[in-house]
Amino acid sequence: QVQLVESGGGSVQAGGSLRLSCAASGNTDKSICMGWFRQAPGKEREGVAAIYTPGGVNTNYADSVKGRFTISRDNAKNTIYLQMNSLRPDDTARYYCAAERLNRLLCLLRARDGGWKDYWGQGTQVTVSS
Repeated sequence: QVQLVESGGGSVQAGGSLRLSCAASGNTDKSICMGWFRQAPGKEREGVAAIYTPGGVNTNYADSVKGRFTISRDNAKNTIYLQMNSLRPDDTARYYCAAERLNRLLCLLRARDGGWKDYWGQGTQVTVSS
């Protein structure tokens, strides 16, 4: 079992920044794929970012956030982060940290398909006003 706890959400104006954190505990190791997805009211789940660290750091992003968001991982702390810059009102959503045991290719695809299946946290709300 893996437990995930997100933090760092809040309300910002458009153009602002936020940094989300996700602390993982339980049966975690650096080989597990981790990432973020989001869901806004009335909308489907949307992939945001994924990170795979065995053999080197590999990341991938949804087109909607590429160039604005950065995912990172501190294996010593079992924590991943999502640095969100140049936030826009359409980034408003509840953001969830997720984990799944996948190979590199499938892990990086999660950034786009958001189809995380194994573990996710309770989420943290991000609200961006115009």
